[in-house]
Amino acid sequence: MSVSVDEFREQLESCAPELRDTLDGIVHEASRLMSSQGLADYLAGARGFCELGRGKDLVVTYLEEMPAVVRECGEDVIRDCVSAAMKLSSMTSGAVLALLFASLPTAARRLGDPELLRAYVALVHRLASRAPRGVRPMLEHVDELLSKVTLTGLRQWVDFGAEAYRSDLAGQARYFALETEDSRAMLRKVRRGTLFVDVQRKLNFYLRALWGRDFFVRPTIADYEGFRPYIEHGVLHVPDAVDAVGGVGGLDLYRAMVAHMAAHLVYTPRPQEGAPLAPAQRWFVGLVEDARVERCAVRRFPGLRKLWRDLLDLERPGPVEHESLPVIERVALALLDPEAEVGDSELDALVRRFHEEIDAREDEPEYAWHLGLELHNVFARRRALPSLRILEKLRVPYRDDNRVIWERDAEWWAQQVAYVPESQRQVRKYVSAVDMAFEVDVENAGDDAQEVWVCRDEFFDDDGVSFNEKLGKEPVSEPFHYHEWDYRVQLYRPDWVTVYERRQHRGDPEAIDAILVEHKPVSFRIRRIIDRLRPQGLIRERKLEDGDEIDINAAVDAMVELRAGRSPDPRITYRNVIRRRDLAVVILLDLSESTNDEIEGAEGKTVLDLTREACALVATAIEGIGDAYAIHGFASDGRHDVHYYRFKDFDQRLDDEVKSRLAGMRGGLSTRMGAALRHAAMAHLARRSEKHRLVLLVTDGEPADIDERDPQYLRVDTKKAVEELHTMGVVTYCLTLDPNADQYVQRIFGPSHYTIIDHVQRLPERLPLLFASLTR
Repeated sequence: MSVSVDEFREQLESCAPELRDTLDGIVHEASRLMSSQGLADYLAGARGFCELGRGKDLVVTYLEEMPAVVRECGEDVIRDCVSAAMKLSSMTSGAVLALLFASLPTAARRLGDPELLRAYVALVHRLASRAPRGVRPMLEHVDELLSKVTLTGLRQWVDFGAEAYRSDLAGQARYFALETEDSRAMLRKVRRGTLFVDVQRKLNFYLRALWGRDFFVRPTIADYEGFRPYIEHGVLHVPDAVDAVGGVGGLDLYRAMVAHMAAHLVYTPRPQEGAPLAPAQRWFVGLVEDARVERCAVRRFPGLRKLWRDLLDLERPGPVEHESLPVIERVALALLDPEAEVGDSELDALVRRFHEEIDAREDEPEYAWHLGLELHNVFARRRALPSLRILEKLRVPYRDDNRVIWERDAEWWAQQVAYVPESQRQVRKYVSAVDMAFEVDVENAGDDAQEVWVCRDEFFDDDGVSFNEKLGKEPVSEPFHYHEWDYRVQLYRPDWVTVYERRQHRGDPEAIDAILVEHKPVSFRIRRIIDRLRPQGLIRERKLEDGDEIDINAAVDAMVELRAGRSPDPRITYRNVIRRRDLAVVILLDLSESTNDEIEGAEGKTVLDLTREACALVATAIEGIGDAYAIHGFASDGRHDVHYYRFKDFDQRLDDEVKSRLAGMRGGLSTRMGAALRHAAMAHLARRSEKHRLVLLVTDGEPADIDERDPQYLRVDTKKAVEELHTMGVVTYCLTLDPNADQYVQRIFGPSHYTIIDHVQRLPERLPLLFASLTR
């Protein structure tokens, strides 16, 4: 979309002749700040003001001042400002409208947020409707006003003046020109200590100095009691002004706020599971989660403890709404400072346990879930649990409302987990074959090279074979670090295992089609099961005692029974129910070296061949049902290199791309099962919004790896991983091909959470049927 100023030139220059010399320069400067759509809105607004007929000053002022507003608040505010001025034109003169646009750059700079600027324009409109003589003097003094008060304070000052001088037109002009004593007194009354706009740059530099990355901090109107900072879509929302608290200045209070919220973003790898919790339980989980992220931050930046402690250890005079509130405030202080005590033996024991265990579990949000519930249960058991309304009044001025830890937006969490500072990001440039041919290659550069060139076209060597086919490698992900449970010391080893996501080479997709043809009888039986599992939409549940509607047929039968002198069936109602499957599944395949072994009586097929056939059949089955599913695999070469293969992701269809990945499936290396289960759940299933989540593990042996000789070590760690997945709401089920699995599989996965297939040849048939029975 291109915008030509010539379309508007004649009308604008006829309205304001002085624009003949300056219009091109004004539009050129505006085009550097606006997109084509923004520029079109900008010029259309100018044309609209010409047609309004309120004088040339309005048009010229609008054209000159609006680019400065766009620089501060973005081009989306152009239409809002033009629309507001059009509405205001019926209440005031063109000179006042010009003065409004002259004041907008100052307001945009002082408010620093498009929503606040829209609220400012709405405030001017409200003032014009209530005290029209006060609009001009207020706009003339807007720079002084916004340097002293927030938008909330300005609104209170305006409302007082409009009400006090409602019938005094001369008094309106003097009040809004700051000429009366009550005007200055009211301004002093609504003035706040530290304005966000005055410290915004300092806060941005402060966060960047701590974590080496940028955070987006926005001011928010805090015009109601009990306002809490909050995080929404990665943006830190803080009050537009704060007052000093207990000797802690406004700047330090802002620093405590943004540092705490930034710690949530940096040290929270995944959301909490909040579905089964009551609101009060979620609040206590949030309290412990606050302590966990602050502990992570203090471990790296010890000085933050003093900053936060000064705001937790405040003198709080005055009555409290509930006797437990001061106790909970002392718990919050004790969770931050190991030297502080609550003064209650049971609560002090919980706090000591937190400080003893947190170093080994500081990267686990689930730990806060468990300890928070224990803390809640202590108060509930004593019948000393305050209501949620009182809990939300906890007198800790710097902490946010914790909505971020319950956020279920999978895409946003994926961006958070995958965040890499700009200076460390790998640059991939897509170039032509000519550029590639004449560029000097760096032979010793590895996969972590700072700049990688990718040829857009297939580039062939002299022998007719492409370089991609000869030397090309599938991309390897950034490392994922996971803890591992050591049963010998009964502690987690933090960041002990490293997982890399990789892609195996492609095969021929027609091989998968051939598998489906070969197993056509099995496919027919599976299809019949699918028809029964497919969601039916709205169904009617009959024979209910407490349904929503009367079932006429059942009611007639009941009356017949009554007339015959027999006791009728009381279940004469029905209910309409929406039947849908809310399920996400990861089929996780063990691709260790043992899968290359041939199976007796299977016509030379290996375990891997049968696994491939089973995957093809189960993928066809799930496609028919419509559930969200992914097919992944894993193998390991020691704790530093666990391979995680993604053959099909949740958002992919069973197309030729997926079939080629399945056809190219290869086996090798060892079986570090716990790390693979954690990665499947935390990096993939945790991002899904479905209510039911399942990991269906297909393996031919027990956990083992080349760097661990103790056979119990990886078994116990896998058992711990299964328990961790359970706390996340993820069900784990094991389908094992090991005939000797009775010795260990039940201890790892629990009773009724595993199946042993004695005849491996039946795997392609059993896997789809097992999935159907698990998700019925």
